[in-house]
Amino acid sequence: MIRVAQQGAVWTLTLDRPDKANSLTAEMLKDLCTAVEDATRSDACAIILTGAGRVFSAGADLDEARAGLATSPLWEDLSSRIAQAECLTIAALNGTLAGGAFGMALACDLRICVPGAKFFYPVMKLGFLPQPSDPGRLAALVGPARAKMILMAGARIEAEEARDWGLVDRIADPDALLAVAQALCADALSARPAHVAAIKRLIP
Repeated sequence: MIRVAQQGAVWTLTLDRPDKANSLTAEMLKDLCTAVEDATRSDACAIILTGAGRVFSAGADLDEARAGLATSPLWEDLSSRIAQAECLTIAALNGTLAGGAFGMALACDLRICVPGAKFFYPVMKLGFLPQPSDPGRLAALVGPARAKMILMAGARIEAEEARDWGLVDRIADPDALLAVAQALCADALSARPAHVAAIKRLIP
């Protein structure tokens, strides 16, 4: 359910459960953690996260969420691994981003999305706390008030508003989404992995 493709020093990790809106199971989260670890150990210059179908991820699988996945430390483990990866990380959001899946996108260096993408994180309504690192990362991108709109007021943000807020950096046609993400990796591809890591460490 996680497809891993390696093209030179660029690794593409694809959530591949489109019949379930790419909702995430514990097994998928563990596989993503392993894939990010493998990519960083192999001196990847870039990691691209994307999804199959028309939704990036609806968050936690409902059955597993009821069984405890919604509060699992696996979510924070994954986002921490992505944030600490010493390479360029890009979330290529092929559709809506919801719930716990927010963490992996917020942990990336860059986020691009398709025009029809929507963004919401209904933790208030569902009675859960967000992942520990998510509120800070979200507020750093969009500001405290807008972070509260998403996390506390349950706001659903459309793609253009998300770009205006700074939640995403670019909007790309669905057919060109991966090409746009790959183009953003071009300079990192031309550099040594240590140089990519050094520049990333200079940026708070």
